[in-house]
Amino acid sequence: MKLIVKLGMLCTMAFMSVPVIGQQIPVAYLDVNRPVEERVESALSLMTLEEKVAMCHAQSKFSSKGVARLGIPEVWSTDGPHGIREETYWDEWGGAQWTNDSCTAFPALTCLAATFNTNLSLAYGESIGEEARYRNKTILLGPGVNMYRTPLNGRNFEYMGEDPYLASRMVVPYIHGVQSTGVAACVKHFALNNQEVWRGHINVNVSDRALHEIYLPAFKAAVQEGEVWSVMGAYNQFRGEQCCHSDLLLNKILKGEWGFDGLVISDWGGVHNTDQAVNNGLDIEMGTYTDGLTTSGKFPYSSYFLADPFRKGLEEGIYDMEVLDDKVRRILRVIFRTTMSANRPFGKFVSPEHSEVARKVAQEGIVLLKNKNQFFPIPVDKKIKIAVIGENASRSLVEGGGSSSLKAAYEISPLEGLKEKYGEEYITYSIGYASGPSLYGREEPSKYDADSLSKAAVDVAKGADIVLFIGGLNKNHYQDCEGGDRKSMDLPFGQDKLIQDIMKVNKNTAVILLSGNAVAMPWVDQVPAIMQGWYLGSEAGSALADVVSGDVNPSGKLPFSFPKKLEDNSAHFYGELSYPGDSIDQYYKEDILVGYRWFDTKKIKPLYAFGFGLSYTSFDYGDLSIDKNQASDKETVKVMFTLTNSGKTDGAEVPQLYVNKAKSAVSRAEKELKVFDKVYLKAGESKKVELELLISSLAYYDEKASDWVVEPGVYSILLGSSSSDIKSKVNLKVE
Repeated sequence: MKLIVKLGMLCTMAFMSVPVIGQQIPVAYLDVNRPVEERVESALSLMTLEEKVAMCHAQSKFSSKGVARLGIPEVWSTDGPHGIREETYWDEWGGAQWTNDSCTAFPALTCLAATFNTNLSLAYGESIGEEARYRNKTILLGPGVNMYRTPLNGRNFEYMGEDPYLASRMVVPYIHGVQSTGVAACVKHFALNNQEVWRGHINVNVSDRALHEIYLPAFKAAVQEGEVWSVMGAYNQFRGEQCCHSDLLLNKILKGEWGFDGLVISDWGGVHNTDQAVNNGLDIEMGTYTDGLTTSGKFPYSSYFLADPFRKGLEEGIYDMEVLDDKVRRILRVIFRTTMSANRPFGKFVSPEHSEVARKVAQEGIVLLKNKNQFFPIPVDKKIKIAVIGENASRSLVEGGGSSSLKAAYEISPLEGLKEKYGEEYITYSIGYASGPSLYGREEPSKYDADSLSKAAVDVAKGADIVLFIGGLNKNHYQDCEGGDRKSMDLPFGQDKLIQDIMKVNKNTAVILLSGNAVAMPWVDQVPAIMQGWYLGSEAGSALADVVSGDVNPSGKLPFSFPKKLEDNSAHFYGELSYPGDSIDQYYKEDILVGYRWFDTKKIKPLYAFGFGLSYTSFDYGDLSIDKNQASDKETVKVMFTLTNSGKTDGAEVPQLYVNKAKSAVSRAEKELKVFDKVYLKAGESKKVELELLISSLAYYDEKASDWVVEPGVYSILLGSSSSDIKSKVNLKVE
């Protein structure tokens, strides 16, 4: 007993010592009660040059070395932002065929953004963090916050929409949730990775103002408010520098202006040069092409840019030792915050609680776009014949898509969810169309005859009371998939014609789209109802059936605009040099006018506006008022109005506060989102809503001063249910 007590006391001493090669050395870094910075310096002082360099590059597909001699663990990362990727072999992308690595598939981040619910974002982060912790991961490679610039971007489904304020507000609680579980979040892809075509080398040119006002705010919020522990560089170039070793992005902005103290990890294969990787802010190099199995292979781990070339440069005095120490400090900081932290919580995997969060996010993210004559909801007690048509009703939508592909423990398809809700005897299914298998990097045609599938679906539609067409995109190459952008906005696999053929035999047809992107809708005026459903994860079918039946009132809002045609989108309006570029350079000619900023300013009517979403009930907005008519840039203004649920169904509304300045020294968008809230109201209930507007948030980025400026003058504060539906406004004078 005495020995146990003494050992316990020893563990809490300010310094401990252990024999290493016959001598006693201090091991303060093992004392979990000491400040992280003290532990970092203690560990750093004991490491050899070789041990330090070894921490700065991969040792396998998803890990980098620790220091086994000192008991410092390896760093293990995992994809992805909406589910924990299956285990892979040491140096292969293929699954290792484990039997205990099937995860909960959470809805993709477009769906999370569509909830406009920061509390749900926190719950999402906590849940996915617990799953990463259960699998003993150090870093979760997500969330993604690149802006929705074009509806053709293959990875838009992984991001949080077109508005920097929305993405900023949603990313912060996600990060807090993940990191509360003892796992580091890794916000990505920093920065301007807004397309997949030529992503590895395209050189993006954008103004400083657009960079700071549109493309950096969500990253800045992740760092300064979310206190994220790691950041992933992007594949593309920015002003002639690869983003994974960009002095401007990583040294000057991220680590300099923003004070980021975590580690920067490269995207896999995103490093191209030792000198730049050493000096321009990168900390861990991952995925540079290698066989990884030997030290004499085509490009082994020891030949990475931050491996032997880095070490030799240090030994020869080409590189500064302090640069190496800074990288290792950052890596150790993350290790001591995660794997070697005090009281690191245990994880959970595929728990009922995680399923509930996944279902709730899916329910609140579904957006009702059209509902003529109250087509929805379809009550369960109607006992009518429902024809479900479309491949997405039965196809897995958690597989494919590139690095975000998941091996889910279960996935309730829309067809299964509808059968469970309405009863199998009332549901008839026809696939209608078929795509090929989900293969990364290439397209494979379907093995089925398209005409036969279409004819069978039309026949099924004839005999039904109601048709639910469940289509959209999938995670095949050239759809919503990493490594390639879409070729057009049209629905693939003949869906547009199939919808029109079904409408000829059954006018009572609704379209439910499952996708991460906007699509063209040539049939929009013909169908009575449209839902945007996203990739909804493991609970997809249950959540969708909840909304279709009216058990859940839809409250999702679009996190990006749906253009009527591709040319209406600002990135495409200016021609190929704006998107996708000339294969070498690309110019963001629309500047700050991204998404609804473009549509509203240029008076181009979108098909569906940013922030739009219908409900099964109705909401009345009272007049807007503010607590002061004049304020300085250091103040906060309270904005007040009454919101009433004037319908007969409980529901939730997302009031959105936009700001306009008509007379300005610089060009401005017609309006910019500055505040939103999600308000839940019982049928007939009224509530006084108070929103706080920071006057400092009205600033624009002054390129001459390289700083933010709040311009004095009169601003219009606009209250709306979407960017195109403004209910009332009030003026505010800013001094």
